[in-house]
Amino acid sequence: MNQLEIQDLHVTIADQEIIRGLTLAVPKGEVHAIMGPNGSGKSTLAKVIAGHPDYVVTSGAVLMDGENILEMEPDQRARAGIFLAFQYPSEIPGVTIANFLRAAVQARLPEGEELEATDYYAELYKKMDLLEMPRAFTSRSVNEGFSGGEKKRNEILQLAMLNPKYAVLDETDSGLDIDALKVVANGVNSLRSPNLGVLLITHYQRLLDYIVPDHVHVMVGGRIVRSGDKNLALELEEKGYDWVRTEIAEPVGV
Repeated sequence: MNQLEIQDLHVTIADQEIIRGLTLAVPKGEVHAIMGPNGSGKSTLAKVIAGHPDYVVTSGAVLMDGENILEMEPDQRARAGIFLAFQYPSEIPGVTIANFLRAAVQARLPEGEELEATDYYAELYKKMDLLEMPRAFTSRSVNEGFSGGEKKRNEILQLAMLNPKYAVLDETDSGLDIDALKVVANGVNSLRSPNLGVLLITHYQRLLDYIVPDHVHVMVGGRIVRSGDKNLALELEEKGYDWVRTEIAEPVGV
């Protein structure tokens, strides 16, 4: 089946277990939201999927369309179709967004195949129009001097241009005011399609007012402890996370 499937995943960092037997499946064409308190392992999960070297997978598997991506290097995962939008995107002074994206798109082409400049810019401007971004944006250095909203819009532009199979959005709403949140949400919604599976990691319910997920999962103590629809997010907003912790009597991860 075409899905991103996490099977009984256990992850440690510095010999401390953070993810403790997490199982989850995100089919193509669906948006799954993971919510949870700070320290529950949400961002750890995103980094493990992308291949961050500091985290050690002690058991379990992460399958993309049936293939275990844990055996791949981070760049191989990206070429195969994994995309990670960072919670805190890095600045790259001296490298324009246009050149950065062109290099990223080129890297995904088969060896020996060259990206045509006219085709690239036609696609870039098409995606920018879709995301309601001004053309001048592409001449700026990557994230340098950007507001929080501009950084996140740049992440969504990368998502649009790289056209992955599965996107992991790690707290894309972090640090955004309501106007920036709406812009980013509209961008994500414009990219929803049967060919893209989205794992949306968030701490707050407000993002889900604008990106309505197909499924919501609650992560506590390194595990998915409850799943439901959008109403589960509303319940968490009303009650907080203590009621979930109490029900499962599970300590919070760090």
